[in-house]
Formats: sequence, C-alpha cells, structure tokens
Amino acid sequence: MPQASVNDVEINYRESGEGFPVVLVHGYTGNSRNWALTAPALAERFRVISVDLRGHGSSAKPMSEDAYALETMASDVYELLKNLDVSECALVGHSMGGMVSQLLILEHPEMVRALVLVDTAAEVPTGLPYDERRKQRQRLVEIAKKEGMEAVFEEQLKVTPIPEAFKTSPEYIDVWRQQFLMTSREAYIACATGMSSRRSLLGDLASITAPTLIICGEHDEPFLEPSRDMHKAVPGSELIIIAGAGHGPQMETPAEFNEVLMAFLSTVTETAAV
Repeated sequence: MPQASVNDVEINYRESGEGFPVVLVHGYTGNSRNWALTAPALAERFRVISVDLRGHGSSAKPMSEDAYALETMASDVYELLKNLDVSECALVGHSMGGMVSQLLILEHPEMVRALVLVDTAAEVPTGLPYDERRKQRQRLVEIAKKEGMEAVFEEQLKVTPIPEAFKTSPEYIDVWRQQFLMTSREAYIACATGMSSRRSLLGDLASITAPTLIICGEHDEPFLEPSRDMHKAVPGSELIIIAGAGHGPQMETPAEFNEVLMAFLSTVTETAAV
C-alpha cells in the first residue's frame, strides 16, 4: 500500500476509484481496513482515500506520546491530501476520526466540500454513565502501560459488548484483534488521554457551512446525545440514526450505512468540480 511522508512521519493510505475525492478517517485503535465494506461501494462513483492515522495500521508509530495530539493527526490528513493533489473533498470521520475531521474542517474549511460525522462527539460528555466509561478506559490504559496491547485487548473483550451483527461471525474477533494490535501502545495511551481532555468544539461547529450529515448507530448510547448536540450546532445538518447498529455502523450494518452515505454524497457532490 502507498505511503506519503507528512509532518516527518510516514502515513499509510489506500486509494481506489475515480471522481470526486471522498476521504475516510477511522477511529481509535482502528485503521483504513475499517472501511473495507464501504470503500468498494463508494469507488464505483468516487475517488476513495482511506488513511491510517499515525500510530495505527501501517503508518509510522512515533515513540513519544506527545506526537499523538488530535490536532497533529488532523494536520497529517490535511498534508496527505495536499500531497495527493486533493484541493477539495468529502470528509467522513468515524469516532476519534470524527473528532479529527472536525478539527480539520474548522482549520481548513476550504478543503471540505461535505462532512460526515459517524458515531462521534464534539466535546467530552459529562455525567454518571460517561464518568464510568472514562474510569474503564483509564483502567485499560494502565494495563497498556504495565502489560502491553495483547493484555489490553483480552481485557477489552471482557468489558465490551459484542455487537449483535458479529455474534454469528466468530472470525470478527480475530479481525478485531489483528487491527487492534496494529495500534502502538504509545498511540493507545496518548489518544485516550487526548480524547478525554480535549476542548469542546460544539460552539465552533456553528461556523461550518459545508453540507453535513451526522450518523449514529441506534444502540451506541454514549454517542446518541452527542450526535443530537452536533446536529443542533451545525446549521442545516442532517441526523440519521441507523437501526440495529452500534458504534460501528459501517461494519455492523454496511448495506444500510452505504445507502445513507451514498445518497448524501451523491447529492452534495453532483455540482462539485472533479
């Protein structure tokens, strides 16, 4: 797979199809393979670029935890797109990738023709359920520091509900493990800290003028209310809740997800210059 040198690190990416560029940004402990059921459908009409964020997938894995600020990852994506001669794109970000995508569009609004935010949030949620979730994440971070990523994954299996869509597919666990272990320990620790301490972007979202679609899985309780908050904050945005999906609708309910995404992208890019 191709790589590009941006911000002094090698960033891995996948590219397929021709047409208006659609850029896919994965979430925490994921990589470009998270879009394996999305990219082929989009590539029939669009130029699809999916990136491995630094510390994830096959991209470079700096040893310093200071290298993993969300703002730095947003800069990586922007510089990669410039490297690929992309001047305008539709930007799709999932979970942590959605946080990165918000930072990118706020810093470089001219680059983003349309924005899709999938199961993500514009600020750190507060309240009892979220406090418990943060405590659980911090415990996993401590395991990463002391025992490494294999131990973290085994513990995460115990505390993370398996999506209904995957209960009949045991091989999903193997794929999940493979992708999870492609995340460096430094990235795992630093990104967890960065997501839990990031500044709120909710007030900044009012400045977004690009057509925006917000997607959330019906069963992704931690991100339902944040998705509604973003919908209220972004002028003219659309919110779609995908039935039967949890935190990863592009993997759990790919047919429904692709239909929603394709309909939106087809509308907002039909007048865009390629």
